[in-house]
Amino acid sequence: MQGLRVLDLTRLLPGPVATLRLAEMGADVLKIEPPGTGDAARNMMQSAEDEIAGRPGAFYRLVNRGKRETRLDLKSEGGRAVLLALARDADVLVESFRPGVMERLGLGYETLRANNPKLVYCAITGYGTKGPFSDRAGHDLNYIAYAGVLDQIATREGEPVLPNFQIADLLGGAQAALTQILAALWHVARGGEGRFIDISMAHQAHAHNVMAQVALANDDAAALQPGGGLLNGGVPCYNLYRTQDERWLAVGALELKFWQALCTAIGREDWAQRHWSLGQAPGGSEAVALTRELAALIASETLQTWIDRLEVIDCCVSPVLTPGEAANHPLFNPEVLQALLDEAAAQREAAARRAAGQGGAFPATAPAAAPGSNPAQAGQTPFNYGPWG
Repeated sequence: MQGLRVLDLTRLLPGPVATLRLAEMGADVLKIEPPGTGDAARNMMQSAEDEIAGRPGAFYRLVNRGKRETRLDLKSEGGRAVLLALARDADVLVESFRPGVMERLGLGYETLRANNPKLVYCAITGYGTKGPFSDRAGHDLNYIAYAGVLDQIATREGEPVLPNFQIADLLGGAQAALTQILAALWHVARGGEGRFIDISMAHQAHAHNVMAQVALANDDAAALQPGGGLLNGGVPCYNLYRTQDERWLAVGALELKFWQALCTAIGREDWAQRHWSLGQAPGGSEAVALTRELAALIASETLQTWIDRLEVIDCCVSPVLTPGEAANHPLFNPEVLQALLDEAAAQREAAARRAAGQGGAFPATAPAAAPGSNPAQAGQTPFNYGPWG
């Protein structure tokens, strides 16, 4: 995307993440904030250290990295003139105001389009620019509540869970906007004109609620209830299990081959044919009974024990990591991964020297693992899930 010029008038989370992804692809993103305090994200969740230092908080820095910044008062004639000039040479403009705000400022899509027919203009709103809820305020929690998504994120007792992952903001807002912006740019690149993109986070969240839509299409009310469907706790092969040390293990052995591999690894080959693909009804008495049996087995050992036993096996089992653990995991942290590779290489070299000093042949060792490969294939032990920083 090098050479792509993007004007970012958005604030908080959805729009800034959408333009962040464009910046990560090489686009030149100019973030335009109002005078004064600017984007409210600057002070939201700001640490004491950042406040004392007079710098924006981690939230703002994280979603706006790689962008240029400027301030414009769009309520002033001068500010509007500057934005019109910028939009004339821009490829993309993204805004997240209430519907009608840009029109009242004299900066709506039709006005900008008259000066730049190739402009891709994206408006991200809660409920769309038209419709009965278009003027309503809202946040992620409201959008997923209306969309039927929050109802599907619940405990076994049916109590909705407040997720600390903004589904509508990120999937319904940022990702949907990015997808449609790229599609519009492809159209422009082939000689077409720009277009107006209307992103409703509530509508996008509703559209992505696929498993619930499947249950509705099948007239399967039970599958909509916690523990009643294939992917919401209704089968033992796709479930969450508490370990002895009060941690959690995610078992995602949805396909029969993975389930059978898991059964073999835990010494319960007698469970291998008890699978939904072989007739086990999700949410049925047999599935519930086996889930309880597996839960009791997993609760008898610590998380580390299960990871040591299962992580090197291709059976779709993983620990439920905390954000801090994930940040220090070699899957996401190149420095940690490199340290593991260096340690493994040093161990092989030391073993080779010992063997040479004893006059024996060099031991057969596996090559170092490449980033993204299975550590077990390189002779490494599974990563230790201890208490990290």
